[in-house]
Amino acid sequence: MIYLPDYPSAFWLAAPAAVVLMGISKGGFGTGIGVAATPLIALTISAAEAAALLLPLLLVADAFAFRQYYRCFDKTNLIQLLIGAMVGIGLGWFFFGYFRTNERILKLGIGVLALSFVLFQVLRATLMGTLANRSPRPGQGVFWGGVAGFTSTLAHVGGPPVLIHLLPQKLSREIFVGTSVIFFMSMNLIKLIPYSQLGLLRMDNLMLIIVLSPLAYLGVKIGVSLNRRFNEVWFNRVIYFVLALTGVQLIAGRSIIALLF
Repeated sequence: MIYLPDYPSAFWLAAPAAVVLMGISKGGFGTGIGVAATPLIALTISAAEAAALLLPLLLVADAFAFRQYYRCFDKTNLIQLLIGAMVGIGLGWFFFGYFRTNERILKLGIGVLALSFVLFQVLRATLMGTLANRSPRPGQGVFWGGVAGFTSTLAHVGGPPVLIHLLPQKLSREIFVGTSVIFFMSMNLIKLIPYSQLGLLRMDNLMLIIVLSPLAYLGVKIGVSLNRRFNEVWFNRVIYFVLALTGVQLIAGRSIIALLF
């Protein structure tokens, strides 16, 4: 008999959608849309539970994506980002542990990160234009890796700092995606240490992770396929709109409908 956690019905709508989006992003399509996963699930269960549940699923998606891109990466960028990430994960470990019992602070933080990501996407063309002619400095990758490690430890939202560092370099699509995939897979493996020490990884979620894992695989395959065939502009816009609404709801602590009426 399969035993699953007694989560609210809204969770069973949000979680599959979040895991598929996460997989699509890992497959290289929909720049950064995987950041929607934690905020979506955090609407239905506690922020700490949402982050803890997604970490093993992220590693599943990472493994599938790694098979597609493991030959394509930039070694220098990867090393610099990982050095910084280890420092950022340490800071995130302290912050998460300190505020773990304060659900309001954690959801507020996730909401702010969600809206910050949407704002970053809106301003990205201008920002990337400003940085486009600058060669990356040795410490730059370490700095942005540290920011990514911190935000990723809190809510698996490490995409924007990595984009800020990598996009101006105009790497090929395969090298860009491959470097990102290997970086996030390595970082997520490191994050197992603080999550385990904080008691966030629970055995009673194992069956749920097994049930949701095929959706991560499906998302990666969809992402790889879409990445080769379609433009992602409108797909991204819809997801960012949903992410913005989710961020507002997490910050306000009330449903969007209640805020409007």
